[in-house]
Amino acid sequence: MGTAVVFPGQGTQAPGMGIAWRDRPEWIRVVDRAEAALGEPLGRLLLDADTAELGRTRNAQLAVLLTSLIVWEAIKGRVEPVGFAGHSLGQVSALIAAGVFDFDDGIRFAAIRAERTQAAADATPGVMAALLGATVEQAEAGCLAAPDACWIANDNAPGQVVLAGTPEGLAAGTAAAKAAGARTARALAVGGAFHTPLMQPAADALASDLAGVPLHEPSAPVVSNDDGLPYPDAESWRDRSARHVAVPVRWRLVQPALVDLGATRMLEVGHGSMLAALAKRTIPDVTVIGIAGPDDIDAAFP
Repeated sequence: MGTAVVFPGQGTQAPGMGIAWRDRPEWIRVVDRAEAALGEPLGRLLLDADTAELGRTRNAQLAVLLTSLIVWEAIKGRVEPVGFAGHSLGQVSALIAAGVFDFDDGIRFAAIRAERTQAAADATPGVMAALLGATVEQAEAGCLAAPDACWIANDNAPGQVVLAGTPEGLAAGTAAAKAAGARTARALAVGGAFHTPLMQPAADALASDLAGVPLHEPSAPVVSNDDGLPYPDAESWRDRSARHVAVPVRWRLVQPALVDLGATRMLEVGHGSMLAALAKRTIPDVTVIGIAGPDDIDAAFP
C-alpha cells in the first residue's frame, strides 16, 4: 500500500490544539527545539492561545506548523511515503518532513515567511473568500470583473475555489462569480490576500532570505502547490519556496499527482480534516486517515 503524507495549512488552527502532545517526547523534540531556533517561547500557542491570538498570521502559521511536525515526529519511523505535499503553509511542513529543509532552517523560514507576508498585507490590505458550489470558469468570471484587484488564490477541489484581492476587488469579483452561477461566497478569517500578486513584495524578500539556506534532496518527491508536479531534487525548491506566497495553490492538481506516485492512501498529518474533505471530492477512491492526536496513531498503523 503506497502512502502519501499531506500537511494542512493556515485556517486549521484552534485553541488547545497541542494539549494532547504536551507530555510526549515528541513535544521536546519539536517545540523545545523550535523555541531554541527562534529564541522565543512557542509552546503556549499550542496550549493557551485563544482564538484572537491564533488569528494573527504568524501565530497561526507557527501553531499549525509545529502541531504538524509533532505528529510527523511521532509517526515518521512507521511510514515510507511515496510522496509529500502540503496545502499553502503545509508545503513548508512537507519540505521539513521530507528533509529539504533542516529542522532549524525550516522553522526560521516559516517564521520569516509569515512576517514577510504580513508586511505585504499591511502595505496593501487584502481579503479572501471561498466560492462554494463554483467552477473555475465561474471564479475566472469573477476575476475578470476586477482586473488586477481579484485573483484565484486556491483551486482546492471541484466546487471549491478561493478568490482573493483588495477589499473592493474581492467584492466585485465574488458578486460577478455568483452572477455567473457560483452558489455562495464565504469570507475567510485571514490577514491578507495570500497567494496573489499582492504578495509579490514578500516573494521578492524571501528570495533573498533563502539565498544562503542549504537545501537537501527529499526522502520522497514533494508535489508542488504551484503546478501539481512532483520534484525529487533540492535546488529547485529555493525559487519555488520564495514565489509560493504569490502564486495560486492548485490543490486540485496536487492530489491526483500523489496518486500517480503510487499513493493508495493519504495520511493527513496535523490538526483538522480539511484535506480529507477535499480528497473526497477529488480522489474519492483514496483512503484518507487523519492523525491529529496520539490516539489517532493506532488507527493509522493497526
